[in-house]
Amino acid sequence: LHQQIYARHPGAGGVVRFMGPNMMALAALGRVPRPRHGFGCYFQPGVALWDDPQLIRDDDRAVGAITAMGPGRALLMRGNGAVVWGESIEAATVLAWYLEDMCRIELVALQAGLADSAPVIAPAEAEARATRTGRIIERMWDHLVAGDPELNPQ
Repeated sequence: LHQQIYARHPGAGGVVRFMGPNMMALAALGRVPRPRHGFGCYFQPGVALWDDPQLIRDDDRAVGAITAMGPGRALLMRGNGAVVWGESIEAATVLAWYLEDMCRIELVALQAGLADSAPVIAPAEAEARATRTGRIIERMWDHLVAGDPELNPQ
């Protein structure tokens, strides 16, 4: 997966594969989150789904999965977690956190019976909202690693 992302996305400087609880639940349902809040805006043109529960352990499956990802930054794999890419490992980690929260919001909409009627942020609005100015990614990274003894040895 990682090799295929780096090969197809020249701007990729970091890749994160993870298995967050909300993301795993949504992927198991065969659903992808939609941009309903600010964090979801960072995934235009959308989060993709690899609808195959088998492990990705060969080049053919990796090519298929990342082809399904298309031009986006995130792929949910039914039963196998998710993968995201960013310009750096820090950006990819932040995007993984954003994706997990995006999945949380989608699950809430599903649980409330509002997944088909709750607002979704339009692509142009999402693109405008997904700003990188003001150290957005860097500030979230700082938040995520605050207090980490490996990064801040005493």
